[in-house]
Amino acid sequence: MSGSTGPSRSAVSSVPVVARAIGRRPWLWATALGTVWRLAEPGWWRRAPHLPLPNDHLWSFRMITAYGRANAQPDVEDIVAYLEWCRSAKRHRFGR
Repeated sequence: MSGSTGPSRSAVSSVPVVARAIGRRPWLWATALGTVWRLAEPGWWRRAPHLPLPNDHLWSFRMITAYGRANAQPDVEDIVAYLEWCRSAKRHRFGR
């Protein structure tokens, strides 16, 4: 991706929140992995912290649209609701 800025500190600091959100919900693990894969910045494995995180611009945009500010941290409930929505949308899209 041209002009990428790398993962944001806000995205990195959200990793424990996301882990808590999905840790006790194994039915969301596959959905979470697919979502991480789609949002991850290309070449994420080449840069520290070597996690599949979105770039700063994408993360800021997502936080602004969800919470009204770029430095917001997602809530566990919001992460679960989003992943449930993704899971449901995939089921409907593929007729499952």
